[in-house]
Amino acid sequence: MTDDAPSRPATRGRPEPVQVVKQRRDGALSALVRGVPYITYLGITFERRGDEITAILPFDEKLIGNPALPAIHGGVTAAFLEVTAIIELSWTYLWDDIEAGRIDLEAEDASRRLRLPKTIDFTVDYLRSGLPRDAYARARVNRSGRRYASVHVEAWQDNRSRLFAQATGHFMMPQGLRERE
Repeated sequence: MTDDAPSRPATRGRPEPVQVVKQRRDGALSALVRGVPYITYLGITFERRGDEITAILPFDEKLIGNPALPAIHGGVTAAFLEVTAIIELSWTYLWDDIEAGRIDLEAEDASRRLRLPKTIDFTVDYLRSGLPRDAYARARVNRSGRRYASVHVEAWQDNRSRLFAQATGHFMMPQGLRERE
């Protein structure tokens, strides 16, 4: 995607400066990530371009499940895909409120107040071994309603068209306010 463009006017007839918009979006993504401590343990980071998010799982020896191959552990792969799906779904779910400034995800305690979707089921297709190198993933929300959402996520390493895993998950959406009271 191209660079972020201002999307909400700060004052009548004047768009917000691009840097302000970028900082608000980056702060919101950071708050979402802080809400899931396992993301930090695995070392997963997220890059944002506009409204598109790419998850990155940097290679680390602790991720190896089969040292004979070596290959990334299947549980790590599944966790990477599930975390990517949850962050993408949350980002999509909260986008309008973030853009309108109705939710301040940059506040110190925002990640503790935030309600994330809960996994109902998650099915992983292991297409090939995850090699000992960085992995990338992107999720696509197929359907998102008030109570239920369906998300598809794909992971690759060196070549975007050569996936090593993909998954489909169904999630229960948070009810009531988007932030805990």
